Amino acid sequence: MVSWARAWRAGLVSFDEIVDVMTAVEEEQHVEGLPGTWREVELREALPQLAKLHPDEIRLVLPVPGDPRGLPGPGPFTDRALLAGEGVLASRLGLVPEARQHTSGSGVTFTTVQWHAFELPEAFSGYQIELREAEATLSLALAEATTQLVKLDVAQWRPELAGELAALRKPTGESDLPAGYDQRARRLYARACVLDRVLTLAGQAAPGGALNTVEMRQREEALRPLATACREALVAACNSPLC
Repeated sequence: MVSWARAWRAGLVSFDEIVDVMTAVEEEQHVEGLPGTWREVELREALPQLAKLHPDEIRLVLPVPGDPRGLPGPGPFTDRALLAGEGVLASRLGLVPEARQHTSGSGVTFTTVQWHAFELPEAFSGYQIELREAEATLSLALAEATTQLVKLDVAQWRPELAGELAALRKPTGESDLPAGYDQRARRLYARACVLDRVLTLAGQAAPGGALNTVEMRQREEALRPLATACREALVAACNSPLC
């Protein structure tokens, strides 16, 4: 949402392109609570609310309990964003997505996205992390996590995890960012996206190779700085200045 909305407001992609990208996976996306409306609307109807904004007014936040950086302070948006672990700041508008699983009568499972909109008391721009700083932090966190997991020998639940982490130290040309982002932002985004998938895999397979409470705690402590660095990298890349 953030990267494509920013590119749209910079005139680098069309309105139809952002709608197509946003609905490519989950076709059914609705927004509730949009200021000035009394009903739930489709995402296509809600996006024009961003039409007058400068690209830099649209920001990504990825907060977690204990690390609420980027949030505007106590309130409904902050509560919902902390619960979801993500949110969009767009001047005085806050948006938080909620993925919902459904099963049809024939047994087919599909996902829809419900966006919750909040009017903020004042415009809030979140915070900016420099690309160079985020890149260095991510590389260091990857190296340290790989070393710790191998040393603790608690990654044996999925042997390729340590290998995945080591491979992520090398940048790739893959990027899903739209036009307008420079190559450093694209590389950082690609690495962080792969890392996010690895961390999700690690979370799903917990406690991994840990055999007791102490080993489980050591494993979590080894991965926690990596998760933080990953969030910072995604925020830095998506919120970075457009070319």
